[in-house]
Amino acid sequence: MALTPQERFEEYLQSKGQRQTKPRKFLVEKIFSQHAHFDADELIEKLPRKGEPNYVSSATVYRSLREFVDAGLLNCFQLDGRTVYELDYGYPPHDHLYCTRCRKLIEFRSEELIATRDEAAAKHGFRVSGHRMLVSGVCRECGKNRRKKRKQDLV
Repeated sequence: MALTPQERFEEYLQSKGQRQTKPRKFLVEKIFSQHAHFDADELIEKLPRKGEPNYVSSATVYRSLREFVDAGLLNCFQLDGRTVYELDYGYPPHDHLYCTRCRKLIEFRSEELIATRDEAAAKHGFRVSGHRMLVSGVCRECGKNRRKKRKQDLV
């Protein structure tokens, strides 16, 4: 990764004949300052309010998130009826476990899964450009909490 996320986005904007703006620059810095999965509303909640320095309107946030995906900075996927974003640029490929109770996303990387994917692709003459796997279930903490509340466990 030769370019920073900010430089990569500026390169993308130039290719589209657009310019970098202060709100876009602030959003790239904010998003890449930590690794977290988020939706647009969660991001907006963490941003300065109207009248505060670095305020970014909701419309600019939604528009910029689409641009960040197009620029290859973020990935997005649908989860429980909402669009979830995660870092893509400079971040290794991975998959997710999703707890349907607490909505926690757990990232994992599996060399065995990648090997199986590549083997299946080769068998069918398919060139892989990427993949996304989301496994739904219940995390350890939610599983423990549920077991404690069953009537037969309290006797």
